[in-house]
Amino acid sequence: MTQAKSGDTVKVHYTGKLNNGQVFDSSKSREPLRFTLGTGMVIPGFDAAVTGLSPGETVTSTIPNAEAYGPYQKEMVAEIEKQNIPADFELEVGQRLEMQVPSGEAMSVTITDIKGEMVTLDGNHPLAGQDLTFELELVEIVSQSFYT
Repeated sequence: MTQAKSGDTVKVHYTGKLNNGQVFDSSKSREPLRFTLGTGMVIPGFDAAVTGLSPGETVTSTIPNAEAYGPYQKEMVAEIEKQNIPADFELEVGQRLEMQVPSGEAMSVTITDIKGEMVTLDGNHPLAGQDLTFELELVEIVSQSFYT
């Protein structure tokens, strides 16, 4: 039977869980995730877990944070003054914002605290520092690469 390899476009159903068993995402109630293996479209550990599967095959894979969203980095947390955020913007803990960093790039941050005139922003991915467990099912190999 054909196995998925780098360069193949695949469709995968997945359920992602944290170490405590909490489900953080699942494709079960929607279309399967479609991506091309080996192109960086998904986190490295997810890509590796799908590689070698045949259509209809399932696997459960625990992905260490280094192969997921990386370790939590304290230097990605900053406090800014409220005056640096547009006045018409309603601030709320847990809210995600897009900010422009000094280099001109856009960066997603989460508001983690609001105290007085200070707002704490966290630039880490919400799943940074977490080992993730995925239940995966290779639904289909949509197209195969003949170059690998």
